[in-house]
Amino acid sequence: MTTRGCHAGWVAKQIESAAHAELLDELKQVRAAAIEQTRAARELARQRRRLIDALLAEGFSQADLARELGVTRQAIQKMVGVGQHPPQR
Repeated sequence: MTTRGCHAGWVAKQIESAAHAELLDELKQVRAAAIEQTRAARELARQRRRLIDALLAEGFSQADLARELGVTRQAIQKMVGVGQHPPQR
């Protein structure tokens, strides 16, 4: 059963074979995994931000952190910017 939405009036394609059902199931699994990875990446970005903030508070400079991580100071600035504000929904 489908709900009426942006495709109101359209007839939903029926699952015609076991192969179609398997592909749709795999698509749902991949989508769920992608959503979970996005959540994990956001949490890791917040954790990275907390660690950078703690090191900066201890007197390290962005250049110090960049050298230690093997990235540019601009990359550190971007890392600091990520996770500053929770995503808007």
